[in-house]
Amino acid sequence: MAFPFLFLIVLSVPVSVHSKLTLGYYQKTCPNFEKIIRETVTNKQINSPVTAAGTLRLFFHDCMVDGCDASVLISSNTFNKAEREADINHSLSGDAFDVIIHAKTNLELVCPGIVSCSDILAQATRDLVVMVGGPFYNVRLGRKDGMISKLENVEGNLPLVSDSVDQLIDMFAGKGFTTKELVALSGGHTIGFSHCKEFAGRLFNFSATAPTDPDIYPKFAEKLKVMCGNFQKDSDMSAFNDVMTPGKFDNMYYQNLPRGLGLLATDNALGKDPRTKPFVDMYAVNQTAFFNDFAHAMEKLSVHGVKTGRKGEVRRRCDLFNSIKT
Repeated sequence: MAFPFLFLIVLSVPVSVHSKLTLGYYQKTCPNFEKIIRETVTNKQINSPVTAAGTLRLFFHDCMVDGCDASVLISSNTFNKAEREADINHSLSGDAFDVIIHAKTNLELVCPGIVSCSDILAQATRDLVVMVGGPFYNVRLGRKDGMISKLENVEGNLPLVSDSVDQLIDMFAGKGFTTKELVALSGGHTIGFSHCKEFAGRLFNFSATAPTDPDIYPKFAEKLKVMCGNFQKDSDMSAFNDVMTPGKFDNMYYQNLPRGLGLLATDNALGKDPRTKPFVDMYAVNQTAFFNDFAHAMEKLSVHGVKTGRKGEVRRRCDLFNSIKT
């Protein structure tokens, strides 16, 4: 059975941005903002339980490339190939895009031209994480929507399943995130799934002497081989990132890693590298520590590279700039 999809990891942000964003930003201009978001995401998650994981991944992919400015929501046009055209973004969840569009539509009916798509994405992500059992964290508001979305800006700004721990640490450090925050944000893989092509190399083509990665629990590997046997012809084939409790936001992702139940090569690597393993081990036995650190990292991620004032706009539609960009 195929379910929408998540992949995930981490980020950070300058403290100065916090002074430009506030918790009660829409209190006077759109007082029902929080209620409308909450009702929209609740209805969507009930009807499509993979929405939370997909939206979390969408939010991460947005913030990692040019900051949290809803640039990943932009559709390409004749003059511009947008971020969504990047291969790594082709697997972003349709349910995630859909819930943001619905929220924007509902808000435009009540307070037109007031709420940015980037604020909607940030708030919806937090509400959905909480809905599936994850920690609450504050979402400061007042982001403007970015006015640039280019395919070429994606490469090098999102982690790949082939990345080494060195590459992951360097990427996140370059954006202001610590190794601890990298591991905490990776815990987002406790919900959602990955397509077979993302981990097929570990099953069928690991090395000349071992076709299957010996770190994968053998029975788990056999099940995955059966599930993904036709992945080259059926690109929708996928598996849960957390095979034990795939729909619940908990610390099971970390418990799975030493058992050989980590799905992606990057997941497995985090559980072995001496720089990341201590955090994996800590979160595996202490869910409270994971929740606290994840919440902190998400707050930090949510203000990464935000646009305020004239550096952005409030889009009328989340998939289109207010004026055509050439």
